[in-house]
Amino acid sequence: MKTTPSLKSKVIWITGASQGIGRQLALTMARQGGTVIATARSFGNLDRLQNEALDLEGIIIPLPADVTDQDAVIRAADVIMNRFGRVDIAVLNAGTFIKTAGVDFRSTHMRKHFELNVMGVCHCLDALIPVMVKQQSGIIAINASLAGYRGLPAAAAYGASKAALINMAESLYTDLKPEGVDIKVINPGFVKTPLTDKNKFEMPFLMEVESAVEAILSGLNRRHFEIRFPTVFGMIMGLLRVLPYRVYFSVIRRLNQ
Repeated sequence: MKTTPSLKSKVIWITGASQGIGRQLALTMARQGGTVIATARSFGNLDRLQNEALDLEGIIIPLPADVTDQDAVIRAADVIMNRFGRVDIAVLNAGTFIKTAGVDFRSTHMRKHFELNVMGVCHCLDALIPVMVKQQSGIIAINASLAGYRGLPAAAAYGASKAALINMAESLYTDLKPEGVDIKVINPGFVKTPLTDKNKFEMPFLMEVESAVEAILSGLNRRHFEIRFPTVFGMIMGLLRVLPYRVYFSVIRRLNQ
């Protein structure tokens, strides 16, 4: 398995770290020497994660917080700054998916997606941007999705929240690059996690979480804005992104039959 250079002396904050991509990313970055602050709502899962990392080169420090609670996020950031004085890399990964077919559309589904997927990220940005601008350095990676490229069946709420993240990240990249802050957007396809395990439909190009984390770590060390994977599915979604509506809707109807 390919690995990135040592992360020794790097202070890394990962949200949504109790399961799936966030959990595996925390372990891998600690294995490479990083000091990983792992945030999620579940202290039990974070405690087990910390214990699993005891023999690694780096460490995992559990810091429970609900990212939908702005005050809790600010307190968590204060804890990090009081102890370490900096944040070198932040991976804003916390998110959710609720199937939202058109005939079953509920505004409550949209609100839940935006409260966690979007506002959860924004609360972290409130805390991180001033820190990294003052440092004149740092990487903030926002976990969006290929589903944010275009509207997909049964994903009205999820896709809208991820599209918002992509658009926001594009804007922040332009504004913060001169300040030494590197914004990246992570656009995964389907990754085998507890979240996708709930899906009842066929998931094309389903990736193992270890492969997804390898792609993220590789992307964090490159100059590219977007970290997109898997490669083939990303190319397909990229093509769909630029198709005229008439052609796009025709393709989607056929795929959805």
